[in-house]
Amino acid sequence: MDKQQEFVLRTLEERDIRFVRLWFSDVLGFLKSVAVAPAELEQAFAEGIGFDGSAIEGFARVYESDMLAKPDPTTFQILPWRAESPGTARMFCDILMPDGSPSYADPRQVLKRTLERSSDLGFTFYTHPEIEFFLLKDKPLDGTEPSPADQSGYFDHTPQPVGHDFRRQAITMLEAMGISVEFSHHEGAPGQQEIDLRYADALSTADNIMTFRLVMKEVALEQGVHATFMPKPFSDHPGSGMHTHLSLFEGDRNAFYEAGAEYQMSKTGRSFIAGLLRHAGEIAAVTNQWVNSYKRIWGGSQRTAGAGGEAPSYICWGHNNRSALIRVPMYKPGKGQSTRIEVRSLDAGANPYLAYAVLLSAGLKGVEEGYELPLGAEDDVWALSDAERRAMGIKPLPQNLGEAIDLMEHSELVAETLGEHVFDFFLRNKKAEWEEYRAQVTPFELKRYLHLL
Repeated sequence: MDKQQEFVLRTLEERDIRFVRLWFSDVLGFLKSVAVAPAELEQAFAEGIGFDGSAIEGFARVYESDMLAKPDPTTFQILPWRAESPGTARMFCDILMPDGSPSYADPRQVLKRTLERSSDLGFTFYTHPEIEFFLLKDKPLDGTEPSPADQSGYFDHTPQPVGHDFRRQAITMLEAMGISVEFSHHEGAPGQQEIDLRYADALSTADNIMTFRLVMKEVALEQGVHATFMPKPFSDHPGSGMHTHLSLFEGDRNAFYEAGAEYQMSKTGRSFIAGLLRHAGEIAAVTNQWVNSYKRIWGGSQRTAGAGGEAPSYICWGHNNRSALIRVPMYKPGKGQSTRIEVRSLDAGANPYLAYAVLLSAGLKGVEEGYELPLGAEDDVWALSDAERRAMGIKPLPQNLGEAIDLMEHSELVAETLGEHVFDFFLRNKKAEWEEYRAQVTPFELKRYLHLL
């Protein structure tokens, strides 16, 4: 037994922890949990806890259903909303096959496998997400539009029952679990919040995002409201993104930084951006995996802060250009370690393990193949005409989930990154979602056509 496992077992006894929740994600990014007694944990560390994988979305077929959840002791944290004695703790798990080999269906393993490839090239992959979400007064299940919990706007600081106090309580809980927060504020739409997590390695960040989403929902319930990470719950307000800053390090050196280069961006950084741009369309079904995701990207006029907001619609990059898919933030003199890029397409409803895996794979492909970075776009891309964008070689992102699925289905990069099982299940699931959505008669159609036709 290693020292971290010993620390966990000792802490359980010292802190009177009677329940340990073992967490993992299904292929679509929904959090799963099984509670075990502390007495079972030593065996769980050694062998894992058995469960029926066929009952988990995308994990296994009935005839190969036996799987093991093996807790990662480095992810041990006490749940602050279960802090009364006896307490409850949690750990994330790696999913194993009965023979102890990594499961082909585990999204965490997909990311770990991609990070190992990055490590073989000498790189460590760091991520820093800016997570947006809505607080709602209600959560109607009949398809009617919900009501935001407040009417505040961007950076507003106004006395109200939720919002400011919500963020304070939520951040306190996150930091109690070892998740560092960099910024928090009210976003542009009524009820919309943003909390930015401090940068960390991509696996820790993905674990943190899974924890973050649960913490936000727990705090919201305590305050009598609902938190949602749906990309675009309102037709007339901006959607919720998860802009993520990315960087590669070689040891302690930022591989994206080169003193004196344009924007202080190294050849490695430029090729990484080029990889993201070239493969942006084919990874979109993973970074924007829901029918609703494309309402955020294409929902209304992008020239205003209204329906579309600042969601990127076109595949291009720019220096400090918030209309571009990829933004290179302003360089701060003397801070070469902070050189990074920001991917703005990712939304708050994505499976973070799979999303970060395909982003890293696309960027590394650019680095390995030496992709040349096209010219940047410094103008407002939304304000350009189609002809102007074509002249600049700027292509659109997929306009709906159906287009994204078609591109993903023919992508060798996504298939290799996800692995055959996850790739096939994800495609089947998304195709079913798209077909079900296309068959729906929407309120828009009834309102527009019923009295006319």
